[in-house]
Amino acid sequence: MQANGAGQDRDSELSCRNGAQNGESSSTGEAHSNGLVSVTNNGNTVSNNNGVSAQPAPNNSSGSSDVKKKKRLSQSEEDVIRLIGQHLHDLGLNQTVDLLMQESGCRLEHPSATKFRNHVMEGEWDKAESDLNELKALMHSPSAIVRMKFLLLQQKYLEYLEDGKVLEALQVLRAELTPLKYNTERIHILSGYLMCSHAEDLRAKAEWEGKGTASRTKLLDKLQTYLPPSVMLPPRRLQTLLKQAVELQRERCLYHNTKLDSGLDSVSLLLDHACSRKQFPCYTQQILTEHCNEVWFCKFSNNGTKLATGSKDTTVIVWHVDVETQQLKLMKTLEGHAYGVSYLAWSPDDAYLIACGPDDCSELWLWNVQTGELRTKMSQSHEDSLTSVAWNPDGKRFVTGGQRGQFYQCDLDGNLLDSWEGVRVQCLWCLSDGRTVLASDTHQRIRGYNFEDLTDRNIVQEDHPIMSFTVSKNGRLALLNVATQGVHLWDLQDRVLVRKYQGVTQGFYTIHSCLGGHNEDFIASGSEDHKVYIWHRRSELPIAELTGHTRTVNCVSWNPVLPGLLASASDDGTVRIWGPAPFLDVQDAEGLNECCSMDS
Repeated sequence: MQANGAGQDRDSELSCRNGAQNGESSSTGEAHSNGLVSVTNNGNTVSNNNGVSAQPAPNNSSGSSDVKKKKRLSQSEEDVIRLIGQHLHDLGLNQTVDLLMQESGCRLEHPSATKFRNHVMEGEWDKAESDLNELKALMHSPSAIVRMKFLLLQQKYLEYLEDGKVLEALQVLRAELTPLKYNTERIHILSGYLMCSHAEDLRAKAEWEGKGTASRTKLLDKLQTYLPPSVMLPPRRLQTLLKQAVELQRERCLYHNTKLDSGLDSVSLLLDHACSRKQFPCYTQQILTEHCNEVWFCKFSNNGTKLATGSKDTTVIVWHVDVETQQLKLMKTLEGHAYGVSYLAWSPDDAYLIACGPDDCSELWLWNVQTGELRTKMSQSHEDSLTSVAWNPDGKRFVTGGQRGQFYQCDLDGNLLDSWEGVRVQCLWCLSDGRTVLASDTHQRIRGYNFEDLTDRNIVQEDHPIMSFTVSKNGRLALLNVATQGVHLWDLQDRVLVRKYQGVTQGFYTIHSCLGGHNEDFIASGSEDHKVYIWHRRSELPIAELTGHTRTVNCVSWNPVLPGLLASASDDGTVRIWGPAPFLDVQDAEGLNECCSMDS
């Protein structure tokens, strides 16, 4: 595996020492296998780079014959040995590294790179600068020498300043950095550091760790990016590869739904990553039965601590979510919605909740959630149909509309700020820019409307009616429920259909789906066949079908803070709360951390 796009071509000076692999003895005073100098005196002790003596192997003719039979190491085998050697070196096991390189006949890095590394870490800047001339011949891009020299001199300049050697620092700035004619803007910034009154001020303004191992190690990491990996390995390369492997396994895991530490300490490298289905919200944790008629909508608050449910029984119930037990308790009942409640929208700060009714409802209710008081009851005309609503990100405005051609922007008191004539709205969404409103209409499309410059544009075009849609947190993806077609995922930026999800039964009823789980990697939707379907965003086939409801499931909502909590609302009059299996065996419990067997 390569790093930084550099090639892997290696001559005899950069790769494994084939003579050593074939059992040939090393000459006196040659460079050590890891790039440092060692001395071999025909059977006497060998001095490694740590100054520790290692006893040579006995001169055994049969042993020599065995060595000669060793196959030549492949390129990948050489790479693995070097990666292991680098990792052991970082752990301080230098004697082990020497033995590994000596036995394998490999070199950890080129001797010139080792010398350069030592000079940088010791702050011998003149010698380090001289080393660059040797490294130049080994680089694929010799012009990078100027950039490397600039980084060296910058460190030298800052260390002089920290030590109070202002004249020496000024000399570096004028006679060494400036003549490079590279990054003059940075040189101007560096000159400003001459005015720093003390070392703490310098470190703060330069965002620099100060003279010593930390800043020099960071410098060396930057310098290494200009060197081919055959000369000097990228820093902590083995750890980087292992992290990438772990992350790839997590991405491919259909049930991975937890935010784990990206470090390797939290995982086992001895087993492949696999999450169990038992850890996924596939099991009924609670059934809420307080509504006495069909439940048309449900929505968790933005902070995940409340759930609002709207019903044909004319009420909205606000439930409190205990984040520890993940149990819900009735908090408030908001009454008086004569037509029933078919849509709900939380304000960005969760202080207010707006309720809309079905097609023949011309009213909209804006509730203060904490007090349970009705702040605004809005109706522009008895002929209106206000069936959908969306909050502006500023929390001070909202847009609302319906299929009879109404499309309004209002303040919290229901005062009309703007209107758009002749748009038959099915569903609405405000983008994070605070200007663009997305609206699905009766022409089987989603258009973007800008209330500031009164412009509109087509974004999504379907072949069947768009019954509802929702948008991902980053505003990039739109999830649509399309009549007779099911659930479709669109990329709003590229304006392309990404995926069609299979399994759900969707006629001409309005069903609301959602994105959710960790990193919004999952999609859930209700269905007319009484089930809740869950897909991984990358897979067209469902990974779970949740049964328990006895009539159409109208709406699902994934808790935005608790990725293991999902709610569904149904015509059977109940709201089901779904979570992981209530009891996990030892193996599954361990799997919550990382690895366990798949359970389908």
